[in-house]
Amino acid sequence: MKILLTGRNGMLGNDLIEILKGSNHEIISTNTSNLDITKLNEIHEKVDEVNPEIIINSAAYTDVDGCEIKKNLAYNVNAIGPKNLAIVANKSNCSLVHISTDYVFDGNQKSYAEEDETNPINVYGKTKLEGELFVKENLNNYFILRTAWLYGLHGSNFVKTMLNLSKNNNEIAVVNDQYGSPTFTRDLSIAISKIIETDNYGTYHITNSGNCTWYDFAKEIFKQTNIDVTLKAVTSEEFSRPAPRPKYSILNNKNWKKIGFKPLRSYKEALKEYLSLELNE
Repeated sequence: MKILLTGRNGMLGNDLIEILKGSNHEIISTNTSNLDITKLNEIHEKVDEVNPEIIINSAAYTDVDGCEIKKNLAYNVNAIGPKNLAIVANKSNCSLVHISTDYVFDGNQKSYAEEDETNPINVYGKTKLEGELFVKENLNNYFILRTAWLYGLHGSNFVKTMLNLSKNNNEIAVVNDQYGSPTFTRDLSIAISKIIETDNYGTYHITNSGNCTWYDFAKEIFKQTNIDVTLKAVTSEEFSRPAPRPKYSILNNKNWKKIGFKPLRSYKEALKEYLSLELNE
């Protein structure tokens, strides 16, 4: 299958290239230097040149706090970009995979299924939801894949932050009242490689199995690495950030299982593999 991939330099983009090439797909990968998804004419030209069967959009402005300040940038990349891709995909008769987020929900219920009401509480979540709606309005053959708490080998993430902090700190304060499912970008990439082989279009939640707080996740990181550090559990209010975060953003992977796929492995098992790769590099 010929695939046009946006966001090749990101955590997910890097893993997607590796996984999809291993599945014998032809990957044409892009980044902002050779495809600006906020410009409709550039997408038209690229798709006419490449003639892909599917577009995978892993490009996004994911700095959650930065989105509160750079609202226009967030809207252009996270909403207008997917809209442009959907318009061109529709015209070119190809399908689109669009990566979205748990932050489209407000966090007021313990977990969320795909059909649950969205109500984002920060600019990042709002712009990502706008992107979803634009995709739905402009294209029938789409996969909207919501995921959460991503970490991977290529780029900064919570696991690397914890490991780096432990080098110079005896005590680390970590939020203990936000719940989610840490997800390894390699596992998400494998899931994407499976779903694009189907025509089960629609919206899916895809995360590693199990859930925890950021504090619990940090505890597991240090347990698996045998690092002796004191963790201090704090509230979201104590660890104030520019963008509010949902308290609960656990995604129920109902639709994924409904079409016959097995749940992704537990986040603890995925973390173990990630750490073995990260620490041995």
